[in-house]
Amino acid sequence: MKIRYFQDTDTLYIELRPALVSETRDLDEDTVIDLDERGAICAMTIEHASERADIPTFSYEQIAA
Repeated sequence: MKIRYFQDTDTLYIELRPALVSETRDLDEDTVIDLDERGAICAMTIEHASERADIPTFSYEQIAA
């Protein structure tokens, strides 16, 4: 997974896994998801991210099964 924040455009891009995008869908005015050929989500783009998420306090934790 890759998470990128573009400060100049206030855009958050979350790539869940590398894949060829076969379809892009608008979830709302500022959120787009990319789907692979099977219809599975492979990425998400969020515009105006600083207004919609707490960008400076991002954390990640992997929980053992």
